[in-house]
Amino acid sequence: MIGFVLAILAQVGLLVLGALWGGGWAVAALVYITAFAAALDRVVPRLFPDAAQGAEFPSGARFSVALGLIHFALLGLVLHVISGDALSVAEKLFIFVAYALFFGQVSHPNAHELIHRSARFPRLLGRWVYISLLFGHHASAHVLVHHSYVGTEKDPNSPKLGASFYHFFAKAWRGSFTQGLKAETALRARGSRARRRWSHPYVQYVGGAVGFVVAAAVLFGAKGLIAYLTLALYAQVQILLADYVQHYGLRRVIRDNGKPEPVSDAHSWNSPHWFSSALMVNAPRHSDHHLHPSRPYPGLRLRDGMPILPHSLPVMAVLALYPPIWRRVMRRELDGLGKGG
Repeated sequence: MIGFVLAILAQVGLLVLGALWGGGWAVAALVYITAFAAALDRVVPRLFPDAAQGAEFPSGARFSVALGLIHFALLGLVLHVISGDALSVAEKLFIFVAYALFFGQVSHPNAHELIHRSARFPRLLGRWVYISLLFGHHASAHVLVHHSYVGTEKDPNSPKLGASFYHFFAKAWRGSFTQGLKAETALRARGSRARRRWSHPYVQYVGGAVGFVVAAAVLFGAKGLIAYLTLALYAQVQILLADYVQHYGLRRVIRDNGKPEPVSDAHSWNSPHWFSSALMVNAPRHSDHHLHPSRPYPGLRLRDGMPILPHSLPVMAVLALYPPIWRRVMRRELDGLGKGG
């Protein structure tokens, strides 16, 4: 666990110092999660070995919960700073981008970890992290839709070969919201009347989102509200960029009976880059997650034959924002897998 703890808490510390004191701390908070992370991924092969196969990870579960709680403290801190007058415009810009990247690249994969846990409190905590980013429906759509239909036409978060991220974003946002709603409604239709009426999570998703928006306006004024909405949108872009990059162009074969082949290592892109993987609680080891959704993040593995990205997941997400470059890079990788089409 030491690699995850050191990588993430160092970023948390820089974010707090940057918000409180600005100046070089604000710059360092942004540099750490961008240039520094990319440099360590590229220059240092690895510092920490993988955990033993089949090991238990109680400290990993506790750290994930703690990180979920830290998310809310950081969200309040950044809105307080941006809506105030203590920092300059330039300092606020550095802080805004650093926090937005943290919410999309650390809070999101950690919330993703939490919603897959069997215990009730971690699942609720992960759900509320997504609600605070105005993306609560992801907690339902990811588990009920994405994991069931990944790599098929029924999954709005599995991009087709050639689709740009900008086309994918609108389709995936709308599709995951509506399909998650249908899946949750179908579950409640099979339950009791009381369960159907009161326990639908979309009540929390929509009501919670409205509550966060109102709270941001009341507590932090117009500037805080604008900052909050922009932070949430920035985080949502990163969340869907991760899906876009990790499933681009990889399709499951539909068999003669109309059902897709079983999910395998071949249906997700992975990244072996250790430092960004530590920051993102091993989210770039995506094939193993789809094969074992309940496996704790310290235990996720890379195996021979998995599709491997040429650069770290954050770097590939940047490339995805430039469709001509993205298509050229990924055409070469897909051709190498025999999936160029």
